[in-house]
Amino acid sequence: MDQLLSKIRNCIHCKEHLPLGPRPIVAAHPASKIAIIGQAPGTKVHQTGVPWDDSSGRQLRKWLGVTDEQFYDEQLFALIPMGFCYPGKGKSGDLPPRSECAPLWHESLVKQMPSLKLIILIGQYAQNYYLGNTMKRNLTETVKHYQEYLPDYFVLPHPSPRNRFWLSKNPWFEEEVLSDLREKVSGTLDY
Repeated sequence: MDQLLSKIRNCIHCKEHLPLGPRPIVAAHPASKIAIIGQAPGTKVHQTGVPWDDSSGRQLRKWLGVTDEQFYDEQLFALIPMGFCYPGKGKSGDLPPRSECAPLWHESLVKQMPSLKLIILIGQYAQNYYLGNTMKRNLTETVKHYQEYLPDYFVLPHPSPRNRFWLSKNPWFEEEVLSDLREKVSGTLDY
């Protein structure tokens, strides 16, 4: 695992497409129990080098019902983005994750985590990659039918502050999905 993480952290595969240059962000351990597959680091995470070290990460930890210490314990959580480097700015936020990363690294990472019990897929890019044609017609419908993807995957929207409107429009998410998520995470970590 150390050798693989070193290769990922030194990757420059798509450096010509990265406005801030390559800085692959990943955290994993052979004993990781839960993998969180997100989108791509934002500018703050690019600067600090710490996955989910932003307002989205704080919201995600609340959703999961875990402390910072638990979340950043690599023997509990592997933090794997779809795109390992900051992809740049688009018209309405950051650009999509670079498409080269997941095919290059995800399978090798997952194979080296034999204790993995749950993969949490955050946002449409992760869900599209991992769920393929089993996804529903949009993210809302996919998340609404999250139980269909268990026990292997738990699907979530992105915890970005930009999604406040989505959360207010879909109160069932906080009322139903988050309690099941916390129960599943707690049960997996206690396993």
